[in-house]
Amino acid sequence: MIDCQSFLHLERYTDQLRRWPAAGRHILAQFDDSSIVVYQAYRAGIGHFAAEHQYFGGVFSLQRMSWIKPNFLWMMYRSGWGTKSDQEVTLAVRLKRTAFDEILKQAVHSSFNPDVYESEKTWQTAVANSDVRLQWDPDHDPSGGKLERRAIQLGLRGEVLAKYAREWIIGICDISEFVRQQRSNVGADNSQLTTPREEVYRPQDPSSASRLGLT
Repeated sequence: MIDCQSFLHLERYTDQLRRWPAAGRHILAQFDDSSIVVYQAYRAGIGHFAAEHQYFGGVFSLQRMSWIKPNFLWMMYRSGWGTKSDQEVTLAVRLKRTAFDEILKQAVHSSFNPDVYESEKTWQTAVANSDVRLQWDPDHDPSGGKLERRAIQLGLRGEVLAKYAREWIIGICDISEFVRQQRSNVGADNSQLTTPREEVYRPQDPSSASRLGLT
């Protein structure tokens, strides 16, 4: 396993809240010039194997779609801060930034969007030919309250999932203990809550930003 102490850059949640956009479609993520962090939550058999071996294998299935989330709090909402069944192990996965941009480039909306696709048939063809699904869902605050801002999640399958599982990963950290610690800091004002430092991410390809519908 890798040393998780310096894996994530952390910051007080209330400090970050002041600079995050309150509404619109945004990719909030921790990233640098060469990498980006995404999150997944699994049962112990999958999560512990990935953290130990630094790739997804063992009982991890390449035949099912696997969803990644670059927004930490969106992952916390979906996993109940690591309390939901089969989502007890939270993984922070550092990917090559070029790989994440490739994922965004291939992403097709989970439902028909007339602003992006000429027709429903065109969209259905794109879905059939793509290994990446795109969903925009309401983001949520630490207590689970719905926000005006939208959060992105990306479903991977086929060749893209295989590359994600083995080739594109820089490092995997089991941050379940950190999640447990911070869960106790969620409260009325969240003044003690610390989360991974995140900024608005823009893909390097302008056409990807337009097609994704980024604000």
